[in-house]
Amino acid sequence: MIDVNKQVAFWRDSSLEDWDVARDLVKKGRTRHGLFFAHLTLEKLLKALVVRRTNDLAPRIHNLVRLAQLADAELIEAQVDTLAEMNAFNLEGRYPEFLTPPPDKAEAKVYMKKAEEIRTWLMSLLS
Repeated sequence: MIDVNKQVAFWRDSSLEDWDVARDLVKKGRTRHGLFFAHLTLEKLLKALVVRRTNDLAPRIHNLVRLAQLADAELIEAQVDTLAEMNAFNLEGRYPEFLTPPPDKAEAKVYMKKAEEIRTWLMSLLS
């Protein structure tokens, strides 16, 4: 039997530091790395939600859309689109064959704004 509250706290709390890192990196123009950490933030929050709703450990996957499905999150189409777009930054951060030119600062700020909206929503589901 897992300690659900401990697991949720781990994923939620570690996402806070990742979000701070994401914002700092984007602010400094390190958009590829910043958006990787933004993806990681959303991944951790979705894993917390999976744990909360399933009473089981989160799977070792990185696909945000799939995690949202496993959490039975009721997403609107725009949220699904954002999660699908953010998946690219996970791949770019891990696998060189997916490397594309990094978004410029303005593009990264748009992604960060969308990620922030989902991040805030997920945090509200976990409180």
